[in-house]
Amino acid sequence: MFHPLQVREIERLTDDAVAVTFTVPPELHATFRHTPGQHIALRRSVDGQEIRRTYSICAPATDQPVLRVGIRLVEDGAFSTYALKELAVGDTVEVMAPAGRFTLAPRPGHFVGIVGGSGITPVLSIATTLLARQPDARFCLIRSDRTAASTMFLEEVADLKDRYPQRFQLLHTLSREEQQAGLPSGRLDEDRLRSLLPALLTIDSVDGWYLCGPYGLVQGAERALHTLGVPRTRIHEEIFHVDNGTATAPAVPTPAHSTVTATLDGRSGTWPVHDGESLLEAVLRNRADAPYACKGGVCGTCRGFLVKGEVRMDRNFALESDEVDAGYVLACQSHPATEKVELDFDR
Repeated sequence: MFHPLQVREIERLTDDAVAVTFTVPPELHATFRHTPGQHIALRRSVDGQEIRRTYSICAPATDQPVLRVGIRLVEDGAFSTYALKELAVGDTVEVMAPAGRFTLAPRPGHFVGIVGGSGITPVLSIATTLLARQPDARFCLIRSDRTAASTMFLEEVADLKDRYPQRFQLLHTLSREEQQAGLPSGRLDEDRLRSLLPALLTIDSVDGWYLCGPYGLVQGAERALHTLGVPRTRIHEEIFHVDNGTATAPAVPTPAHSTVTATLDGRSGTWPVHDGESLLEAVLRNRADAPYACKGGVCGTCRGFLVKGEVRMDRNFALESDEVDAGYVLACQSHPATEKVELDFDR
């Protein structure tokens, strides 16, 4: 469900990025309280076409929620272009309640974030909330940006260093610019991380790894951690940008007379799935309130439980392996592999 919220503040972070803060009225405080690391979906209409985009909340989690997101300009991006060039204080935007499972509820321990570019956004919320609430927690942030001028939330991260000098560790590398101090320039790829991490950290002492950013960085970091013996259960990932060339499952024709039965907000219906349609597309033809945001297999908003039948997912960058094993699928990427499929969005 979307709620109209007024823009309270717009801050210029870099030449191509802004932070947008929304006013949350008291009656919606419970709706918009978030767990650090969650995102919100924003919606607007352009020439009769609905546009939805997800953006991570960068503010720390509080009882009186501060709803602040970072938005970086994407080439030809329908929403990011609007946010950077047209959106103004006082405007109203339709906003969905926080969602997502790339989260860390504050607890004692040692945690590490490996981020690239705008991947800093949810990890900033995670680190800020953790350090403020848990005096026995430590956080190490390893971040990669193109240049110093393109670095989002530079002041906020510097403030964490000043406030928690004994509990917050920062390592910053630039891929297209030399630094006077710190790491040499270059990308944080698998080989580099495999040699860097053991020199920087005691790998076995880390309770959770949070990887966020472009597909290549996240996958490279995951492979490096696997090589270093980190259990998969300690690794959490969120993909921000997926290369269009990323491999997907081969197209398979939809079985003849295939149907999907979907349960949403306690109501169920059964509808035909046209050849080539995803389950989400079939449901949306009949239930406009079906949950989705990115339609790219990245945000996880359209997650549903597969009650009956079999599906083929084109790609999955949002669900953890234990969620898939438990029977959850991404409706936007799922196509029926059997004539009857039943999906429950309420579980």
